[in-house]
Amino acid sequence: MRKLVVYIVATILLAGCSTTKRLGKDDILYTGLKGVDVTTPDNEKFPEGVKSTLTEAVSVKPNNPLLGSASIRTPFPIGLWVYNNWPNPPKGFKHWVYEKLASTPVLVSDVRPEVRTHMLDQLLDNNGYFSGTSTYELVQKKNKKKASILYKVEAGRPYMLDSIILLPDSIPLYHLIDSVARRSKYFQAGSRYSTDSLAALRVEIANSVRNRGYYYFRPEYIQYLADSTITPGSIAMKLDIADNVPEMALAKYRTGNITTYIYRNTGGGTADTTETKRGTIIRYMPSRLRDGLIQSCIAFREGRTFSVRQMNNTQTRLARLGIFNGIDINVARDTTRLDEHLLDVTIQCTFDRPLEASIEANVSSKSNSYLGPGLSLGLTNRNLFGGGELLTLALTGSYEWQTGSGKKSSVFNSYEVGLNATLAFPRLLAPKFIPRTRRDVNWTRLSLGVDLLNRPHYFKLSQFNAGIAYDWRSSKYISNTFTLFKMTYNKLQHTTPVFDSIMNANPAIALSFQSQYIPQMSYGFVYDRAMNKDNTINVQFTLQEAGNIFWSIYEMCGKKGEKTLFKTPFSQFVKGYAQIIYGRRLFGDHWLVNRIGTGAAYAYGNSSQVPYSEQFYCGGANSVRAFTVRSIGPGSYRAPADQINGYFDQTGTFTFIANSEYRFPILGPLHGAVFLDAGNVWTLKNEPERPGGQLRAKSFFKDLALGTGVGLRFDISMLIIRGDLGIGIHAPYDTGKRGYYNMESFKKSLAFHLAIGYPF
Repeated sequence: MRKLVVYIVATILLAGCSTTKRLGKDDILYTGLKGVDVTTPDNEKFPEGVKSTLTEAVSVKPNNPLLGSASIRTPFPIGLWVYNNWPNPPKGFKHWVYEKLASTPVLVSDVRPEVRTHMLDQLLDNNGYFSGTSTYELVQKKNKKKASILYKVEAGRPYMLDSIILLPDSIPLYHLIDSVARRSKYFQAGSRYSTDSLAALRVEIANSVRNRGYYYFRPEYIQYLADSTITPGSIAMKLDIADNVPEMALAKYRTGNITTYIYRNTGGGTADTTETKRGTIIRYMPSRLRDGLIQSCIAFREGRTFSVRQMNNTQTRLARLGIFNGIDINVARDTTRLDEHLLDVTIQCTFDRPLEASIEANVSSKSNSYLGPGLSLGLTNRNLFGGGELLTLALTGSYEWQTGSGKKSSVFNSYEVGLNATLAFPRLLAPKFIPRTRRDVNWTRLSLGVDLLNRPHYFKLSQFNAGIAYDWRSSKYISNTFTLFKMTYNKLQHTTPVFDSIMNANPAIALSFQSQYIPQMSYGFVYDRAMNKDNTINVQFTLQEAGNIFWSIYEMCGKKGEKTLFKTPFSQFVKGYAQIIYGRRLFGDHWLVNRIGTGAAYAYGNSSQVPYSEQFYCGGANSVRAFTVRSIGPGSYRAPADQINGYFDQTGTFTFIANSEYRFPILGPLHGAVFLDAGNVWTLKNEPERPGGQLRAKSFFKDLALGTGVGLRFDISMLIIRGDLGIGIHAPYDTGKRGYYNMESFKKSLAFHLAIGYPF
């Protein structure tokens, strides 16, 4: 270990050494892409998409690139220093260190810029710039052994589609192809020639006709004939069918026999055959399966036009039942009735194991000595009653303690534990007049749970809840959740004299902690879509109300004043939250993902305060990551220093959060991130006991906590393990420091979070 430290120190001292010492006489070290300079006639605008394609084609990484960039290098080329200045003995520790640290120089000759200019010319042709030309220039400074590369592109004027000739409308297939082409935004006179757009249209045509019975049709059966001699600078385009297309690709098919096999997870069993309207179902017994479940998922109908969309829908519906670990759909021509053009469908499903256990862990730590790990244990029973029902039991727990010594330290400061059960049915258990779709599986979820929050220095709070909710998809991109009814009961079981004194001094917080019922109804909406390969968007909002129905019934019955349920008050409030997440691919697998969210809750009628469990909080692994959970707000308020681990008064009834995260690959499954977070919570009502906590326009931006940081993500198939190191920039409260950067010290501004999945 001592030797390794010596060699690392020696490496640092090599900073002043040459990085070109071992290069050959004619070798030049490549220092990165200087850029792609595109010139157009009369300074016409050059398409950003084409510019990005050109840049990507010549983006070769130099040695020690910064975050994988082809243009920016880190200031410490350790690998090059070692390669050029260290000896490399054939064996031993020095050899091992050399092999680990040395980096072979990337030379201009390795980049082959003369070949890449030909690539640029080809890309220009593919995008309609047939008269475009490309050259390159080596950009050198004092050291002639180093050079970056600047590519220069003279684009010329693009060729536009002048006229369009479609297929003769002689057979149904040609008519269908023509209708798809006419709807295309690209395949119109006046559009710029683009091979990528032509290829995309081929796929669009093939997908469309395959959904209308032409199962064996493929994109390569579409060809284009282009003529640039009729009108100079323009292209006459003709759409045609390729020669020697197989006859079966031009035939329209209907669905023939439908056979579904249901295999046991352990294999074997006795075949049991059932004839249904959706084909033959063969189950291997013994197995538990409700009548009608499988056929409700099959989108095919015998004798109807065959559609690839029906295959996808069937696959999706069966998968969403969550009871199979393998689903295969095979299609074959009916060889016994060739003249009828029938396709037989065979569906094979294998039951998954009925029981599945899961474990999820996370931990956060902050330099102020607070540690907070958490654990979630789950057990799922699939197909409980044979109808695809899912019974899920989840035991969650987290605790927080403070390290160090002195009066503030404690062996076991606080903990939270919860046990929740959910029984989900893959159908809507609701009156038939309620609208629903058969295209996707609809879910009815019954839930029952209990949670215990214990802050030994202050209080113990129990929460019981039960409810019924519906989940359904109204389109390919939109999912909905409607909670028909949820009843929550909060019980403050135990308090300490310290907590009582704080509550006496702050009546507003005391009311939010009182024992009460929370009868709720809510609706959630999610729009999630990849608009194209470079842009994604996710829009979410939830709206919930509590106590209004009960309050209205009491009012109609003439009950005035405070209204109770089983001699306990019930809460009355409205609450809403909305957020937008937008992702933009910069290049390759490099993404910039942004989130902005806001929410508000307001108590009225039977309540003067929103319950503590329904208020917003800020900080933590999925919020402003430079601060721990419930350590910010409301507003510029800061909890008293003598609160050991309370944080119970750092909640609010209004929240705002904004995040920006740059995500990039590092090596294999290891990815990195650089992020910037801002956010806080406020109170809508003035509370003198928490000065600075009320939402005010003039202090809004000053009240936003700001933090940055870096993170690592380890992507293991379906599981992403995330570690984020947050660095505080601005705290909304008074820290004793002046200026916008007001952190007490760099050490105290750090917070580390270990979690599962992306933060947003």
